Amino acid sequence: MTDTGTYGFPLGYFVIRSAASNRVLDVSDDSIEDGADVLLWPEKESSLVESFRDPNANNQVYFIDTSGALCSRSSGHAIDVEDDRLVLRHRRPLSYPFPNAYSHPLPTFHYNSGTGEITVHFEYDPTYSVPPPPMSPSMTIASDRSIMRSSPANPAHNKTYFLVSQPLRKPRTIIDDASELITTAITSPINFFSSAFSGKNDARPDEVFDGNIDLKEDEVVEEERGEEGEIDDSPESGRQVRVMGIARGNANNLGDGILRRKRWIVESLRTTNAKTGA
Repeated sequence: MTDTGTYGFPLGYFVIRSAASNRVLDVSDDSIEDGADVLLWPEKESSLVESFRDPNANNQVYFIDTSGALCSRSSGHAIDVEDDRLVLRHRRPLSYPFPNAYSHPLPTFHYNSGTGEITVHFEYDPTYSVPPPPMSPSMTIASDRSIMRSSPANPAHNKTYFLVSQPLRKPRTIIDDASELITTAITSPINFFSSAFSGKNDARPDEVFDGNIDLKEDEVVEEERGEEGEIDDSPESGRQVRVMGIARGNANNLGDGILRRKRWIVESLRTTNAKTGA
């Protein structure tokens, strides 16, 4: 299979590392179940030499199979997109109307080693908001999929879908709040006492992103994350990864934070030590 057949990924096995968080794609809890989450986790094995690696780290290793699907080495199952999350996907029987959330062609993942971007390509509307084309008894799945790909009503034609990591900010503590209150009182005593007596409190940007007002952390619109929303200082090991759809033509208008978070490093596993050749 050529580089074209693997959509830019290397032949054989590889790990996928987030350049922003330095974590790798990981099938949660080494699960083999359909729908298991794929997220970012600190790497469990640093060696890229097959004979040196711990087999228990295979849930952080992937490959492109003969159909072009991105697959997990530990289970052999493909990676799918459910809502905007990456999940492990068992092969499923055909069901109508096709495609649907249960039965659909697997997306393909494309890696650009020059930009570090991983894009996700769908043959169908991933939101299933557009009714699938009617199938006559004489039609085949192949012809139906051809119609889906060429249909101008398919929203997937109007967007580029990027794989992005999501930052996670540590929760604010009472000490953080008290420190900010004291700092505000010292630096702006008039404004502080004025707001205290009025009972009106302005929302801090970090409150919005911490989910104390309107949005939860995982509900923040990626394009609208501000500087506060890009802070990634949580002590938790895991991070979420999402598929983000950007209208074609707007990809060059993204902020620096998103540009960093949609960069990936793909590292091939090898059979010999590169330094010694053994």
